[in-house]
Amino acid sequence: MRWEGQALEATEPDTLPGLAKISNLIRSVQTPEFAGVTFHEVAAKSALNKVPAGGPVPFGWTINPYRGCSHACVYCFARPSHRYLELDAGTDFDTQVIVKVNVAEVLRRDLARPSWAGEHVALGTNTDPYQRAEGRYRLMPGIISALAEARTPFSILTKGTLLRRDLPLLVDAARSVDIQLAMSIAIFDDDLQSTMEPGTPTTAARLSTVAAAADAGFRVSVFMMPILPFLTDGEAHLDAALARIKAAGATQVTYSSLHLRPGVKEWFARWLNTYRPDLTPRYRRLYGDGAYAPKDYRRHLASVIRPLIAAHGLAQAEADAVPGSGTARAEARDGNGEWRRARVASQAQAAMQVQAAAASESALF
Repeated sequence: MRWEGQALEATEPDTLPGLAKISNLIRSVQTPEFAGVTFHEVAAKSALNKVPAGGPVPFGWTINPYRGCSHACVYCFARPSHRYLELDAGTDFDTQVIVKVNVAEVLRRDLARPSWAGEHVALGTNTDPYQRAEGRYRLMPGIISALAEARTPFSILTKGTLLRRDLPLLVDAARSVDIQLAMSIAIFDDDLQSTMEPGTPTTAARLSTVAAAADAGFRVSVFMMPILPFLTDGEAHLDAALARIKAAGATQVTYSSLHLRPGVKEWFARWLNTYRPDLTPRYRRLYGDGAYAPKDYRRHLASVIRPLIAAHGLAQAEADAVPGSGTARAEARDGNGEWRRARVASQAQAAMQVQAAAASESALF
């Protein structure tokens, strides 16, 4: 895997061959309040998506009212899903958003089928249902009402503070059906967050949304996913983050280390080469040509974060399991101690930067 000089071809807005093949495309819309983003409105044929059996997730069905996401998180694992429409996993994923405008109506039809057994349904597993587009299209109120009326339990995972708009509706729905709410907050450094998640609400705004949901009577989880090696995995950073999560009223934390699958790795590498080129060699050593950090690194991360989660009185969900055969290359890197060498190099670099800063300050006087 090459980490330098990588580039992704961005599809021009007027040449979207995959979208041209969609028979249920209604129209494509651009509006001034969403500069640079094109919404492609489609008539969905179904709303419920069956999760393949035997996977690592604890639910069997999902709903994705949107495809693509203006949050523009550089590490988003869902980026490769945009290729099914011949759109790229980089700029197109951030700016070409598919909107299933009739999703609530179709969902009601799906839930009314005699074969529907009322199984748990998850929202936010691929792209965020409360991304900015939801402020325009208001698809979630219809989805929530349909699930509640069908007595179907569901969960919502989001980075969007727009969840607060629907809290009264969720409170009413929770009287008849089990609802689980989770807020995704990966980064607790404002400067870092602004470059890695440029379209997301601030960390403070998301924590305020956690507090609002907790005040409304929900047990709210926070997903610290992903934890970024050499950027957000330091003990002091994690301790401060968990203190803020606890103060906001969350009850549970789920964490995982960064995964870099093909399509995501190239986009993340572009960010890394632009903003933190000093870490490029260390990420190369840590991830190599694989998607997962070595097991030795994940064990180290667990040894740091799990005691902190317990110390802050937070419950811990199952975390950092790595499914599939893609871990073979990561395990091979364990024996070479690559991540430890990378960490030592990172710590040495940080120490030199501190010393250089101190020397520079003393020179000013």
